[in-house]
Amino acid sequence: MTTFRYDAAILERFPAVTGGVVLATGARNGPTPEPLQTAYRDEQRATLARIGEAPLSQLPTLAAWRSAFRRFGVDPTQCRSAAEALLRRLTKKGDIPSINTLVDLGNLVSIRYALPVAVFDTRSLTGPLTVRFATGAERYTPLGQPNVTERPTAGEVVFADDTGLVFAERWCWRQSDQSAARMDTSAVVIAVEAQHERARDDVEAALTDLLVLLERFAGGQVTSAILNAQHPSLSDE
Repeated sequence: MTTFRYDAAILERFPAVTGGVVLATGARNGPTPEPLQTAYRDEQRATLARIGEAPLSQLPTLAAWRSAFRRFGVDPTQCRSAAEALLRRLTKKGDIPSINTLVDLGNLVSIRYALPVAVFDTRSLTGPLTVRFATGAERYTPLGQPNVTERPTAGEVVFADDTGLVFAERWCWRQSDQSAARMDTSAVVIAVEAQHERARDDVEAALTDLLVLLERFAGGQVTSAILNAQHPSLSDE
């Protein structure tokens, strides 16, 4: 059984947070198929045209994440939310490279809605994956550095399991090496999150798009829900 949940202390401090969560098993990952590559390239062009010259910091979805980062003591100009980092790469470089099917479909939805979309491989997960405040005793392995162990800063928001293994630090800034979706990944937790005024509407739309893309390109058995202060957890039991 896989469970994703928000800790009560997070919901007390950030009552507006809304998460669209997918728990998937038996999915097919691998090189991104051409139809998805085409859709991804088209979405990148559409996103560039939609944003134009507007500063990313003024997009309501990203501004809300900047505010959330400041509230747990992180400078959002030094540690940008995953969505802002992705859009920054797109606007500065002109494109986002393909990685694999699961990552690309998550990134496609992320740039479409300017919301962070995390795709977590669950093979290292023990117990629920919980969004909570760090104590500082947890352990974190940076992506691409499997022999490095770091400790999160006490009070920052992390995604962590029951053993203290951190799957993402500083909320939606950076995922861990263990959580990265690789070519052989078959079981994932996918989370799209928002904290802005229209969070519920945008997360519902993003979740719908994720489910359509998953069904078409990855398959598997899927459980999904919208999580918030009234509905803080999801399990695939």
